[in-house]
Amino acid sequence: MSSGKRKLACLGFGISLAVIVVVFAIGLVKTATYNRQVHSVVYHGQDLFADGGSGDEPVSVKAGVRNSTWTKVFDFYDEGLTDHNYQAFTYDFYLSNNTKDEVEHFTFRLTFGKDVFLSSAWNGSLEVHQATADGELVSLIPDLREFVADDHNLTTVTFDGETLVHMKAGDYLIYHPSTSMNAMEMPIKPFEGTTPGFIMYLPIGENLEDCSIELEYTFHRLLSSEPLFWVAVLGMGLWTITLVVFFIISAQIKKYTEWHERDNEIINESIETFTGFIDAKDPYTNGHSKRVAKYTKMIAKEMGYDGEELDRIYYVALLHDCGKIGIPDSILGKPGRLTPEEFEIIKSHAAKGGEILHSFRSLDNVGEGAMYHHERYDGKGYPEGRAGHDIPLIARMICVADSFDAMNTDRVYRKKLSREAIIDEIVKNKGLQFDPVIADIMLRLIESGAIPTGD
Repeated sequence: MSSGKRKLACLGFGISLAVIVVVFAIGLVKTATYNRQVHSVVYHGQDLFADGGSGDEPVSVKAGVRNSTWTKVFDFYDEGLTDHNYQAFTYDFYLSNNTKDEVEHFTFRLTFGKDVFLSSAWNGSLEVHQATADGELVSLIPDLREFVADDHNLTTVTFDGETLVHMKAGDYLIYHPSTSMNAMEMPIKPFEGTTPGFIMYLPIGENLEDCSIELEYTFHRLLSSEPLFWVAVLGMGLWTITLVVFFIISAQIKKYTEWHERDNEIINESIETFTGFIDAKDPYTNGHSKRVAKYTKMIAKEMGYDGEELDRIYYVALLHDCGKIGIPDSILGKPGRLTPEEFEIIKSHAAKGGEILHSFRSLDNVGEGAMYHHERYDGKGYPEGRAGHDIPLIARMICVADSFDAMNTDRVYRKKLSREAIIDEIVKNKGLQFDPVIADIMLRLIESGAIPTGD
């Protein structure tokens, strides 16, 4: 894997991890915000006592009265009353948590619509509010069963030795649930409930259905109940799996790359050894194949090729003169002018090269360079007389590189040409011997100094 792709992959992993962290943080904030929110709902007497209650609410309240009651005589004005005129009722208020979340805390405000006398209550404490002509009396009673009138500034009455808190219409109490181990009204587990209760006296024949309750509560939602938490967990799981797979694939690619580079090195050494045999037949052309391959690769790079394709082009160019292995040394090294017969033998190296490389399947179209690098753009070359774009592109590249190296090195029949002469020859043969586009690329490489001349 290239360093650019590796950096891109690392950037992708970094961005995806940041997204997962943001999703998790949003879930955390949503959960904390939800847990701080105070929920409230108001129930009126008839709703409180209706069958079925208020189960549609997240937290509902339903009131019920027990059947076992008793009566007493309340003689407020010492009139000598003997008939029982007040009845004691035991009221239970069923608080139900109808959610998957835990109710962390709750209170409710019970407002009375008529005169009521509080006798007892259990579990929680009562914050009593009584309206008077001089203002409001407020007192917190930790446990109404142990109520002592002298300890509180409240309006009370006493009958038959029992002291009662007198609540008038409009008065209210706030119930604070108990957290003691005995009662443990908080927290309320999911789909569970608690039952605060009161004993109070009302006139015989009357009931508490004109009262109202305002319930306030907060939840303790676990982070695991927030959907975004599971999105983040799933995302983190996928991210981790992807990261592991990425490392495994990267290791495999690295291993494959090392094998590939070693194979390429073996191929390169083998081909260079073979071309070295060819170049060794003529000391004047020693190193010619490697130089032509190098120049061809530079031309191809200017034309936009890269990576393994550049390597393939290099190897094809390296083998362009392999057909010379079948040419007699006497002809290759002859210092004088060749006879027409000898020149035909020299020309046959192109076709011989194509034949030699015909079964070489490791490189795509490897024989094209050897077979056609002496074809001319104007169609006057050999061995087939192809012209223009009928000549394979790789052969047109090698043609320019091969001609340049021939002009830029000493040969048995002449000295190398000057820089100006080489440039002039390439310019004159644009569109004749050379593909004009490739010739212009070679000229730019020479003029920029990327390919030096022998001056």
